[in-house]
Amino acid sequence: MLSALLVALREGVEAALVVGIVLVYLNRTGRRALAGYAWGGVLLACLASVAAAMLLQRMNISEDGFEGLMMLVAAALVVTMVIWMNRVARSLRKEIEQRVEVYAQKSTRAAGWAIGFFVFLMVLREGAELVLILRAVELSSEGVEVWIGTGLGIAIAVAVGLFFFQGTLRIPLHRFFSATSLILWVVAFQLALTGIHELSEAMWLPSSRTEMATIGPIVRNEVFFFIVILGTAALAVLREWFGAKQPGPDASLNPAERRMREWEFRRQRRWSFAAAFLCVLVVLTFAAEFVYARAAAAPAQAKSLVAENGRVRIPLTELTDTYLHFYNVDVDGTVTRFLVIHKINGDYSVALDACQICGRIGYRQQGQNIICRNCAAAIYIPSIGERGGCNPVGVKSHVEAGGVIVDLSALASANSMIHSH
Repeated sequence: MLSALLVALREGVEAALVVGIVLVYLNRTGRRALAGYAWGGVLLACLASVAAAMLLQRMNISEDGFEGLMMLVAAALVVTMVIWMNRVARSLRKEIEQRVEVYAQKSTRAAGWAIGFFVFLMVLREGAELVLILRAVELSSEGVEVWIGTGLGIAIAVAVGLFFFQGTLRIPLHRFFSATSLILWVVAFQLALTGIHELSEAMWLPSSRTEMATIGPIVRNEVFFFIVILGTAALAVLREWFGAKQPGPDASLNPAERRMREWEFRRQRRWSFAAAFLCVLVVLTFAAEFVYARAAAAPAQAKSLVAENGRVRIPLTELTDTYLHFYNVDVDGTVTRFLVIHKINGDYSVALDACQICGRIGYRQQGQNIICRNCAAAIYIPSIGERGGCNPVGVKSHVEAGGVIVDLSALASANSMIHSH
């Protein structure tokens, strides 16, 4: 949610700046009648962005390899967004005003259409980037949280734009873009790692247990990444706090104005320190919770089975729920741990508590996903038993006489896939 909020806030503020500069310039130069065209461009750009979001949603990209490619593209967009805004931030107002002035020299209708189209393109650029980046973020985190973060980010961006151009809120834009750029570099790094992780999981890239274990906790965008983002935010705010300088004496200001200036400086420092302290406090809290959760998440106890006539039988009465059930059995002198689950559609799936990439580290269940204990990859339960990625290695089985029957030969065959990797 935090990364979605940040991306939406940054893109929203950039779009608000463009629209605000255009509207203020039209009002200042006596061309207020053209403002309706600018708002029309904003509306069309928003509709086009929503349409693009719906199209991506309908595409329902689920293949790990394509997810990885999308995330790499999104990471590249984040990087270009940061570089572009930092490069043009100081001259953005001047460049937009010059372009609007050229368009406004035309007849009223032609000027209106030109300004509206210009605003449409500028806002659509931000909207298209936002849609693609957030789609990539959604693929690597919880969808509801992404939408909540996006809504909050856009709402804050709109409020910032309104208050800023009304003079209610005084924000040093170069500091805002400097701080958010630092955090967005972290977002881009995370998206790039996620893309590499997905390509490795799809076996489009060579993968190893060490690689998956190293980048897995980062790319799954859970507590670990939340801590990194908040820690970066705290460092950025503290840098501004320590770097802020007391305003020097200004002979043009009267005593009351000087006192007001000094009060605003002290207030800004207090807010910066409070924000940094809050970020650090949250980081410490979540770090402690993360360490505790990792320590408490021990592998589930497995029930030991004894084979009869070269096979084992798990009674269906033990599989009435939709949770993972773990079992151990001796296969050719090797204790083999496997899992069985009764799926919502009524089928039963059997698989080793292991995969070809991460080996025998095993899995834990979280809602309708099972999570790899090594790389934190989320495996959709209906896909258990399918080949590829970090899916548990499937084991052939069948239902007979009120139980799930698993042949030891099938377990041995599955074991050979782990050994040969």
